[in-house]
Amino acid sequence: MSLRVLAVDDEELALNDLTWLLNRNDSVEEVVAARSGAEALQLLGDASEIDGIFLDVQMPGLSGVDLVKVLNNFRSPPPVAFVTAFDQYAIDAFDLNVCDYLMKPVAQNRLDETVRRMVAARTETPSDTGSLPRLTCRIGDRSVVIERDNVSHVEASGDYVRVHTADDSYLVRESISSLTSAWSSAGFIRIHRSFLIRSAEISEVRTTDGRRTVLVANRELPVSRRYSRLLQDHLGGLR
Repeated sequence: MSLRVLAVDDEELALNDLTWLLNRNDSVEEVVAARSGAEALQLLGDASEIDGIFLDVQMPGLSGVDLVKVLNNFRSPPPVAFVTAFDQYAIDAFDLNVCDYLMKPVAQNRLDETVRRMVAARTETPSDTGSLPRLTCRIGDRSVVIERDNVSHVEASGDYVRVHTADDSYLVRESISSLTSAWSSAGFIRIHRSFLIRSAEISEVRTTDGRRTVLVANRELPVSRRYSRLLQDHLGGLR
């Protein structure tokens, strides 16, 4: 499992150093950088799939502590590691359930341990309590029930997802991450940060110039490098 992580620091040199260290870790696929808490919050609110955050504490405006308090109101906030030159925030980190507390200058082996924790958190088996066999959405003055078994694929759309069936598509206020966790045991597989598909709906797998796509419900959907091995293992298990 590889991660897409967000690095946040208002000091350019510190941010560059942190980004460089993260890019050296084999479990990190992509590092997204932000120079402030407000910029980080904007990135998180734009439906970017972030698996972990490395966050400076002392920043002007929205501090690291303030940002974590906001994130704790999210349905499924990504794990956060504080990265700071000061040790007096350790109690705040404990109270806010931050997954780790790194002191600057950060050592590679110490950062690698934090990444391992984030990978472990992401690969935990989801609980069956959130299986979500059906979804509901509002269309005008009526509510529509969407049965999970009628869904071919799901597409991220801002703060919502667009759920596709054979007959129509519906905009539902859910995150693609929560549906991935809830529906993975029902034959759905993540192929991209923006797409979740029912594996039984795959009619063809294509590879062109090293880029892999799948044909689902007459749509050609991209498979990102991050999820390509997962797809390959899944299809291999169906043979």
